Amino acid sequence: MSPQPLPDPQHQYGGQQLPGWPVEAPLSGPVELYGEHDPVVWVPDAYGQLVPMRRSQAPAPVQPTPPRDLSPQPVLDPLAQRLLGGGIGGGALAAGVGWGAAQIVDAATAAGAGLIGWAILIVLLLKTGRRGGDTYNINQTVNASTKWFGRTDIDLH
Repeated sequence: MSPQPLPDPQHQYGGQQLPGWPVEAPLSGPVELYGEHDPVVWVPDAYGQLVPMRRSQAPAPVQPTPPRDLSPQPVLDPLAQRLLGGGIGGGALAAGVGWGAAQIVDAATAAGAGLIGWAILIVLLLKTGRRGGDTYNINQTVNASTKWFGRTDIDLH
């Protein structure tokens, strides 16, 4: 069989021109062959249906999110906690030292006043002393008896 010649574009069959004739000139630019284009991948659209799309135009695959650390975080930054603790600790130390010093000073003052008071009492006793004054002895006897219904008799002698 010999190949049939292509029909003449100007030739009319049955009074009509062949479809696609006359052939238009190709567009300018590089020619893309079938084996050179990106492969087609199927991706889900907004409604969940799979649609074809070139791989170069498809969105990047979604990476699984890394696991999160769900342990509770401190309310304050650790450095802030140390600074705050130092401030509170320093304030408590200063208050404790001040209170303790006040207790020591108060005790020393009270001891001094007490010693002075005892010293004055001893001096007064030594000066006045007991010099053969009158001596009084008081003896009192109380006899109490309780009767029925809360009646109490008291005798003083």
